[in-house]
Amino acid sequence: MLDVLYDSLLDCLKLLPFLFLSYLAVEYIEHRMGAQTKKWIYQAGKAGPVIGSLIGMIPQCGFSAAAAGLYAAGIVSPGTLIAIFLSTSDEMLPIMLSEGMDLSVIIRILAIKAATGAVVGLLVDFVAEKLRLWKANEGAIRNLCEHGHCHCGEHGIVRAALRHTEKTAVFLFLVTLVLGFGMEWFGATAFSRGIFAIPGIQMAVAALIGMIPNCAASVMITQLYLEGVLSGGSLFAGLLCGAGTGLLVLFRENENRKECLALTVTLYVSGLLAGSLIGCLGWRPV
Repeated sequence: MLDVLYDSLLDCLKLLPFLFLSYLAVEYIEHRMGAQTKKWIYQAGKAGPVIGSLIGMIPQCGFSAAAAGLYAAGIVSPGTLIAIFLSTSDEMLPIMLSEGMDLSVIIRILAIKAATGAVVGLLVDFVAEKLRLWKANEGAIRNLCEHGHCHCGEHGIVRAALRHTEKTAVFLFLVTLVLGFGMEWFGATAFSRGIFAIPGIQMAVAALIGMIPNCAASVMITQLYLEGVLSGGSLFAGLLCGAGTGLLVLFRENENRKECLALTVTLYVSGLLAGSLIGCLGWRPV
């Protein structure tokens, strides 16, 4: 119990710098930049999915949380958000390194995750633009203070960023704590391994577990693969869907629930299809 409490607190503390900087960026763009500058930011962001997929390779789930906040503010595109979600490696990298996995194999895994994120992200932006689900902000950055009805933006951008960081951190800690207890129970029972032995559903379950917004999800997926329980395709399905706490921040900050659900489904389907393709090709990381 104390381990779960400690891990939940540590995970939230590690997110604080990313959350604060993302909220600070939102407040600065909203209150200090002109409409033309905001338009330039969006136009430069058309390469966002490629850049986002590379950023996501860094082993830190804080980037997915920051990206969700920036998306909720209308600064980054849906494709960029999905690219970061798919490429985020979370706790996978340190676990594989600690188990002595060959560095070249780990690099290939990261590269495949990043490539998948970039391709899917670009496709999502293309479809969203054609269907007019996303268009240039041109100064129309969403005001997070208005969304939260906190009026903290009236006291300066730093105070506003700190206030948003505080609220989100408390929310993440409470939810992460509950999920942590659930993941500990699930991982400690034979059920967690028995369910993966059922033919035809291993990959779908791995992808679903990967989507749980908790660092323990990527830990479980990686360990089960290293123990020989999961196939290579299921490993990728689970890790691609593992967006860390990004989904939690997305649902908290973005008031459009249909939009949030659409992005969540896109993440799951993309991870599942990519994992299935890798499985069909018979490629294994080791």
